[in-house]
Amino acid sequence: MSSDFEAYEQDFGTVTADITNKIGRIPKLSGEEKTQLVLNVDKQLEEVRELLEQMDLEVREIPIQSRPMYSSRLKSYKQEIEKLEKEFKRSRIAYSDEVRNELLGDDAGSSENQRAHLLDNAEKLERSSRRLEAGYQIAVETEQVGQEILSNLHSDREKIQRARERLRETDANLGKSSRILTGMLRRVIQNRVLLFFLGAIILVTVILAIYFNVRAH
Repeated sequence: MSSDFEAYEQDFGTVTADITNKIGRIPKLSGEEKTQLVLNVDKQLEEVRELLEQMDLEVREIPIQSRPMYSSRLKSYKQEIEKLEKEFKRSRIAYSDEVRNELLGDDAGSSENQRAHLLDNAEKLERSSRRLEAGYQIAVETEQVGQEILSNLHSDREKIQRARERLRETDANLGKSSRILTGMLRRVIQNRVLLFFLGAIILVTVILAIYFNVRAH
C-alpha cells in the first residue's frame, strides 16, 4: 500500500516542479502564449489536487502504526500546493491587470481595490474549506481508530470466552477423573478386605486341620 503512496509522491514532485517553472514564466510572457500557459497551469493544479486526494485515500488504508509518518508527509504536500496556488494567483492577477490595462487603459485602476478585496475573501473561503476538510479527516481517522479498538475488544472477548469454555471442560474432566480414581480406590480397598477375609479363612482352616490331625494321633 505504501508503494502506491510513494508512486503518487513521485508524480506530485514532477508536476509541482513543472508548475513552479511555468508560474515563474507567466509574468515574462504576453498575448496568446501567456493565456495558454495560464490555462495549462490551472489544469496541472487540478491534476495535483487529484493526486492529493489519492494520497489521502492511501493514507487511510495504511496501518495505524505507520500512518502518522505518511499523514505528516501528506500535510506538507498540501501546504506546498497552497503556496503554489497563491503564487499562481499573484501571477494571474498580474496577467489580468496587464490585459485589462491594455483594453481599458487608466479606467482599469479604479477596480483594483475591489478585485483585491474579492480575492482576499476568496482566500478566506478557501482557508475555511481547508479547515473543514481537515476536521472531517480527523473525524474519519477517529472513527477508524474507534472501530479498530472495538474490533480488538470483540476479539479479546471471544478469546476470554474460549478460555472460560476450556476451563469448564478442564474442570469437568478433572471431576470425571476424580470420580474414576475414587471408584478405583474403593475397588482396591474392597479387594484388600476380600483378600484379608480369604486369608483369615485359610489360616483358620489350616489351624483346624493341624489341630484335628494332632488330636487323631
